[in-house]
Order: sequence, then C-alpha cells, then structure tokens
Amino acid sequence: MVDVQHRFYGESKPFGNDSYKSAQTLGYLTSTQALADFAVLIRSLKHNLSAEDAPVVVFGGSYGGMLASWFRLKYPHVAIGALASSAPILQFDYITPWSSFYDAVSQDYKSESLNCFSVLKATWDVLDERGANDKGLLELSKLFKACKTVKYAYSIRNWLWTAFTYTAMVDYPTPANFLENLPAYPVKEMCKIIDGYPTNTDILEKAFAAASLYYNYTGNLTCNPIEDEDDPHGLGGWQWQACTEMIMPMTVSNESMFPPSSFSYHDRSEECLESWGVRPRPHWVTTEYGGYKIDKVLKRFGSNIIFSNGMRDPWSRGGVLKNISSSIIALVTEKGAHHLDFRSATKGDPDWVIEQRRQEVEIMQGWIDQYHQDMAEIYY
Repeated sequence: MVDVQHRFYGESKPFGNDSYKSAQTLGYLTSTQALADFAVLIRSLKHNLSAEDAPVVVFGGSYGGMLASWFRLKYPHVAIGALASSAPILQFDYITPWSSFYDAVSQDYKSESLNCFSVLKATWDVLDERGANDKGLLELSKLFKACKTVKYAYSIRNWLWTAFTYTAMVDYPTPANFLENLPAYPVKEMCKIIDGYPTNTDILEKAFAAASLYYNYTGNLTCNPIEDEDDPHGLGGWQWQACTEMIMPMTVSNESMFPPSSFSYHDRSEECLESWGVRPRPHWVTTEYGGYKIDKVLKRFGSNIIFSNGMRDPWSRGGVLKNISSSIIALVTEKGAHHLDFRSATKGDPDWVIEQRRQEVEIMQGWIDQYHQDMAEIYY
C-alpha cells in the first residue's frame, strides 16, 4: 500500500516556501498534473520493485475520489480499477442542481428535528440584526466567547456556517476526529443540544452551543479564534484549485436552513482575479474528464470503478448513485457520511458499513482475479 501526497499539499511543496507565492508557481497545481505524477510514480515503483506485472488499484475519498475515478479513465494501462468514495464528479456545470449541496445539509438537520432546523434557519437574520453596530459586535463577541472582539458579523456567520456544514459531512456513526473531535452522529447531538433549551432561549445562544460541539467537544478551548486566518485543515491549495479548474456552482434555496444565495460565473471570475490574479476555466473539468450523460458514456467506455456514497454526506448529491454497468458500481448507504468506508474499522461500526466494505473488497478481488486470469492466458 502506497499513500501518495498530491503536489502542493502536505510536505510536497515543489517551490519550497515560495510554492504559494504567485500564480507563476501555483500554475503547476492542477489535477491533470497530479494524475500524471501518480502515473509516473506507480510505473517507477513497479520497475524498482521488479513487479511490472503486479495489478494496481487506486483509492481516493472526496477530491481524492474524483482523482481515483479520473485516473482509472485516463490511465487504464496503469491501474486495473478504482474505488472512488464520496467523489462529487458531477458537481460541475449544469449536471447537478446547484442548490443540492446545501439542500442536503439542511435535510440532515431537518430529519433529526424540525425545531432544530427552524432554530438554525432563524439564526442568520438574528445574527445580522444584532451585529449591525459596534455595541452589538461586542455583545456577540462575548456570547460566542471570541478570543478577541469580532470586527464583522460575517466572521461569526462563517464560523457557524462551517460548523454546521462540516458536521453534516462527517456525521459518522462512531466517534471520529477527521476534521475535529466529534461524537457519534454529531448532527443528532447538535440537535439534542438545541432542543434541550427552553423555547424562549436566545436563538444565538442555542446556535453557539450547537456549534461548540464541533469546535470544542473536548472542552479544551477557553476561547474561539473566530477571526483567525490560519488554515488548520490545509485547504490553501484547494482555494487555488477552486478558482482555476474546480468550479462547483452552489446556491442556497429558500427551503434551506442557510440564507438564500445565488451563483454567477462572472462574479466568481472577478473574485478569483482579485484573490489570485487569475480567471477560472469554469468548464474545464467536464471538457477534460467528462460528466454529462456519464451513464451513457461510461457504459461503453469505462470499467472497474466503484463509486461509494453515503446519503448523509451533502457531497453525495454530486456523485454517481446508480450502477452504470456490471463493472461500474454504485454502493450507496442511507446513513453513510463523507468517505465513511475509508475510515478504520471499529467495534461500534454498524452492520451496513461492514457490509459495504465487504462488497468493496469482493468486487476488487474479482478485478484482481480477472487480471491474473488474463495474464495467464497471455503467457500460456
């Protein structure tokens, strides 16, 4: 098993500390070049290990899942198959409804408690009203236990938004620390917190208590760095990619628990030009990798890909949720979250997760067996 770092992430900085300095250096941060890196590395490893005929299966979750599926399609001579978990390869152009992601987040909370959903939906207007002046911001800073006085209400909005969105993504059935330390089924736990308050309790107090489950479940924080500009999850590279090739249009509908919002390719282009000095290639991903009518295309062209998704994960709405052929399989779990199948097995794993992993192993074993059978026919 080989765990490969993507160029520009982790310690793989091709220009050292200057890697993020300008568009001239960041221009080498693209998915196509990353896939080429993987192809070169795999061929080199097989040569150095005297394992030229060994079959290779690629794995990836989230963006990595997108890369895994695309790698299988672009380098079928290098990898015999791919397991793509929570891979939103259809979250581009006009393939998937633009409101689907936040509609899914909202549905996660609504399915737990209508009161919980209603409180969170009301949070944003109350926040904007209370944070309209310096006095209000000072009061909000105290309520949200900010490490320093918050200058703008939208900072608190972003802090809350992140907590509720990421918690929906990682609504795992067992305790986990993928993004933050969280209990099992954290969406349910957040709603329990909100529902536990008397009806007339301040809405923002309820929202803060729920968000604290995400940020401070362990109780180690004494204050919240709400305006901290650090990058704790290492997403700096993704911000560049999201402004160049990974343009995923997202809107918020009136039915969502978040404030309604729209999306404009023109506005995104202006934002990216201001932030990075570049304009996006908004339709490049579907040009390079496809996506439209994927069932018709891959039915005749592709093979040996597992697309796994959990419907509690809002990214699942941009994934492949139905079998395309006998060898391009969609494994979908109703209660699964973001690439849950890739997490280490625990004693508390529910039966449906265990069964999903068993199916994945069985399918991949079939690919490997078929590969060895084909190789035997070549030699004999």
